[in-house]
Amino acid sequence: MLTIALGSLALSLLLAPLTSIAEEAAPEKKLTKAKEKYDADKDGQLNDEEKARAKADAVAKAKHTKEENLAKYDANKDGKLDEAEKAVKKADKEAMKAAKKAARAEEEK
Repeated sequence: MLTIALGSLALSLLLAPLTSIAEEAAPEKKLTKAKEKYDADKDGQLNDEEKARAKADAVAKAKHTKEENLAKYDANKDGKLDEAEKAVKKADKEAMKAAKKAARAEEEK
């Protein structure tokens, strides 16, 4: 048991310097376009205020999407999507995906 623990310790001591070298050599991660939108001070990181704004926008977007989905697919107007309504939504999504794929294929010709 002690041999295994010592072996693990030795392995971690050997790998630790390699990990720090790899981290130093790795290029800085760029912010995604979505994060760039919220990086008001352009420091490459999102501070608490910027994160709060991003979260608030995400919550608002989710609420809006839910309202749109209910308006479009809630046939029985009970305020939630049942299995049949979800199936219609899924079929619409797949049809839109297929149409986009066909349009891209047509553009490549």
